[in-house]
Amino acid sequence: MTTLVKPFAALRPEAEHAAAVIAPPYDVVSRAEAQALVAGQPNSFLRISRPEVDLPDVADVYSDEIYARGAENLERFAALGLLTRDAAPSYYVYRMRMGDHEQTGVALTASVAAYNANRVRKHERTRPDKETDRVLNITSLNAQTGPVLSAYRADAAIKSILDNVKQAAPIIDVTGQYGVTHTLWQVDDPNVIDTISNAFDAMDVIYIADGHHRSAAASRVAAERSVGAVGKAPTNADFFLTVVFPHDEMNILDYNRVVKDLKGLTTGQVLERLSKDFQIDATDAEVKPDRAGCFGMYIDGSWYRIAIHTELIPKHDPVGRLDVSLLQDRILSPILGLGDPRLDPRVDFVGGIRGLQALADRVDSNDAAIAFALFPTSMEQLMAVADAQKLMPPKSTWFEPKLADGLLTHVLD
Repeated sequence: MTTLVKPFAALRPEAEHAAAVIAPPYDVVSRAEAQALVAGQPNSFLRISRPEVDLPDVADVYSDEIYARGAENLERFAALGLLTRDAAPSYYVYRMRMGDHEQTGVALTASVAAYNANRVRKHERTRPDKETDRVLNITSLNAQTGPVLSAYRADAAIKSILDNVKQAAPIIDVTGQYGVTHTLWQVDDPNVIDTISNAFDAMDVIYIADGHHRSAAASRVAAERSVGAVGKAPTNADFFLTVVFPHDEMNILDYNRVVKDLKGLTTGQVLERLSKDFQIDATDAEVKPDRAGCFGMYIDGSWYRIAIHTELIPKHDPVGRLDVSLLQDRILSPILGLGDPRLDPRVDFVGGIRGLQALADRVDSNDAAIAFALFPTSMEQLMAVADAQKLMPPKSTWFEPKLADGLLTHVLD
């Protein structure tokens, strides 16, 4: 069986530089938000993961000039000692705390071959332009800078190993965006490394939670570098950077939708058409769904709780029974005339971290005509879809807390 994981020698900040360096993941902030975050922050890792922040006059975010600037910034960070590389391959126990929530995983590199063989399982389609952007970013930097968020089915033996590692002093303990605390312990003891490697190699699969474009890009880079290299030994490029958490510690928030217009319908007509498949209740308060099959809807200044008739929920289709699918198949497409949600410009997606008020604000400002709040997808649902080798609709999950970019980088020697 293909080796599933291996340790790596991370390029990372020393503890005293970590707060100035770490940044939110490149793909959860817009260009304007990234530029605002780096204002007065010359050492923010966004200057490497989103180097267009240094070149506001360059309109094409996929231009060669932008990727070259990212490489220059990475070299500058290393020259200034902001980032240094560990001497030997290690695993890194990675704990995140956000409010009352805590999760502990392992930062490692996962096999591209295992990914290609579906032992590292995916559940989302990727967009070609976004995938190519990460290919160019990896190639220009000769490094993978943004870790993929992954999960494994909770395992008591691995938890015991990680709990033991956490008895020592961490190498980094830093607070990032939204008050999330990121704590790292380095595992460089050969015996512990072997124990962790063997524990993961004994697993059938691990699951990509967030980072499908990063992992797909890593696979493409590995394929490009292996052209003509028949029988070569695996290199760093044949593995991609990920942090793997037990599935029962993952925290998925709602991933909500706003639609720009009602396709010529009135509010009354929308409610009438909804009544065929849904129980509709008007309410004076925000509606945060408390179970699957229930949605909050904001339209024309009012909130409604709408619940689909249970007999309409597919029993044996792991994709069709998802709330994001029910919303698309029963409301967005047949009533509001929405096309492919990956391509239709009339729909936008709002992460649950922004709160329900963000939905009402979009409608009240006439930026959208209607908003929907969803019940979060569960990890069990995600794994069921991946195990069935099916794909979820886009924007089905919003994981919090987010991994920090810049805390660990995988160099492709």
